[in-house]
Amino acid sequence: MRRLLFIAAMMLLSLQAFAGDEGRYIEVSGTAEVEIVPDEIHYIIEMKEYFEEEFDGKSKPEDFATKVPLDVIEQQVRRVIKDAGVPADAVRTEEIGNTWRERGMDFLVSKRLDITLSDFETIERIRKGLDTRGINAMYIGELKNKNMAEWHEKGRTEALKAARNKAEYMASAAGCRLGRVMRIVEGSGAGMPMPLTQTNVMASGASPADTYRTIKKTYTVLVRYELADWL
Repeated sequence: MRRLLFIAAMMLLSLQAFAGDEGRYIEVSGTAEVEIVPDEIHYIIEMKEYFEEEFDGKSKPEDFATKVPLDVIEQQVRRVIKDAGVPADAVRTEEIGNTWRERGMDFLVSKRLDITLSDFETIERIRKGLDTRGINAMYIGELKNKNMAEWHEKGRTEALKAARNKAEYMASAAGCRLGRVMRIVEGSGAGMPMPLTQTNVMASGASPADTYRTIKKTYTVLVRYELADWL
């Protein structure tokens, strides 16, 4: 009981400490997390030239001589993508570059394809159909939802509700009552997605079924409430 009284007294002192030119007020933060199912998925496939001798199990790097050109690799990849039911206009070339292998040896040309999809099952069909030779990496890039603005509104609303609930029980515990809202500040992390590393599907054989398939956004607000009176 003494501990509860002590905490209540400290809270009262804390609230009184905010009394100034703006009157008595309490300032609290509210946080809400929204989980969204994406309707636009960007699947990235990184291709790179390779030497056939790399896979014979006996040749040394200095003996590599039969390079498989990028256009051959890309033809195979695009064939698999088409067979998975993906239209050609949903595939975009994102990046082309060269990789230096070893001193005195050829450049290995690489290319990245960005494939726009609407479901994760298509990713599974693509992954199963690909020959991983010539594939440097496969992973899920950006996730989107066409109603994202509505989800932002919902997340901010829920964060404000959380702040209100917190302020009400804190003020009540100190023998006070909330008045008008004096200020609302949106947190710097509001609406920011979770790290994309959670969505990666690498060429190691990981299945999309084992990955994080939703968009998580966290919304934070800082709200100042007037303490209208003392009960």
